Amino acid sequence: MRRTREELEELERTTLASYAQKSAESAGRMHREPPHPYRTTYQRDRERIVHSRAFRRLEYKTQVFLNGTGDHLRTRLTHTIEVASISRSIARALGLNEDLAEAIALAHDLGHAPFGHSGEEMLDSLMRREGGFEHNAQSLRVVEMIEKKYPAFPGLNLSFEVREGLKKHRKFHEPPRGDRAQFTCSSLEAQIANLADEITYYSHDLDDGLDFDLIRLKQLGEMEIWRESYELARSQFPKLKGKELTTDVIRRIIDRQVEDVIVTSFDLIKTANITTADDARRQKKPLIRYSVPRVQANRKLRKFLYANLYFHPRVAEVNRRACLMLKNVFKAYMKKPSLLGRNSARRVRKEGLARTVCDYLSGMTDRYLIEEHRRLFAGEGMMDALGEEPYA
Repeated sequence: MRRTREELEELERTTLASYAQKSAESAGRMHREPPHPYRTTYQRDRERIVHSRAFRRLEYKTQVFLNGTGDHLRTRLTHTIEVASISRSIARALGLNEDLAEAIALAHDLGHAPFGHSGEEMLDSLMRREGGFEHNAQSLRVVEMIEKKYPAFPGLNLSFEVREGLKKHRKFHEPPRGDRAQFTCSSLEAQIANLADEITYYSHDLDDGLDFDLIRLKQLGEMEIWRESYELARSQFPKLKGKELTTDVIRRIIDRQVEDVIVTSFDLIKTANITTADDARRQKKPLIRYSVPRVQANRKLRKFLYANLYFHPRVAEVNRRACLMLKNVFKAYMKKPSLLGRNSARRVRKEGLARTVCDYLSGMTDRYLIEEHRRLFAGEGMMDALGEEPYA
């Protein structure tokens, strides 16, 4: 059986909730293109993201632990895939557009700097007088102008709805059709991708911290979010221990988080009498949420992770040294712009030197920045700067 785009759009109209964002109702792209005969707008967006150079580079960017220090540790790419998976699950359960939620999830970290959030903070500090740096805003720059894949336009020319989903932390969202009233929220699908990101990185960062022995089981006993899943795992599989036990507990934590979001969000949507996608955008607060008890439990988990993982001396010291390399390379490029290559001259004239350098550095993988530091500063390569075994 062959399905055309029109048939797929009709399937959305008949199977999705009335408040789902339908592909046929998209506000369109910045640059006009003819529709595809066999793919909907958001399916096309998703595939453009997956085939981008920025997406491929995520494989070699830090999540928490420096890329390459462990075969089973998360990278920015594996994190992104996990966010996309959870986004689809929640969207499916709520009758929302899975393709849109997935596309936003796949694009949400395209602008992330090397060396994780420490690298982001360093770039923000270096760019303070030039407008700063924030990875969500950078993801938007990547898909709107930095990626060079199509001869007819810069960027990936994604739909309004995917780009809307990348505009996190905005007080107002501009409506696409010239409506004077500003939206106070993004689409429900964008809200899903945002919350799926949080579910994923807290749970999986905890998993990686346990793998690296930076977190001990006895430290987790006082946290409700851990204890309830741990006790359930032990009651059902009393012989489980070690990595098998912690893996099962993490799986249960994620499952309970997702279930809580689905149940809570469905009730909020129903109570608010949401009937269209724009109804959700006009709400004062997002409707995709945790329950109040789950919010409180997650705050405790967040506090625990910052105290015991993100700011752990063995992690913080490696990040500090890595960010010093980023700073050194930034200053070298600012001092000698020719290091950026001839193709950057036009960007420098248009965007300014600092923003061009920032774009170039933020697109680097961990290993490329380390190699560039080696090249520019002989004798100060990765082994000298970070040590043979950064987390030993």
